[in-house]
Amino acid sequence: MADSLSRNIPLRPRRASLVAGIVRAFSVQRQRRKLLTLDDRQLKDIGLTRRDVEAEARRRVWDAPQHWQV
Repeated sequence: MADSLSRNIPLRPRRASLVAGIVRAFSVQRQRRKLLTLDDRQLKDIGLTRRDVEAEARRRVWDAPQHWQV
């Protein structure tokens, strides 16, 4: 019973922001790993080169393009 009640308590803003940042970091990493699995034809379809993807994959997890940080 106490467990179900604790789930309804909203996170403090700072803690929620930290959790959101961690979730975003995992999402960025997942997207970068997925890009690495695409073949050259698929990359061409989305307007990227193998060099672009490799450069993106080397970026730090917190270094995401602004348009990814929605």
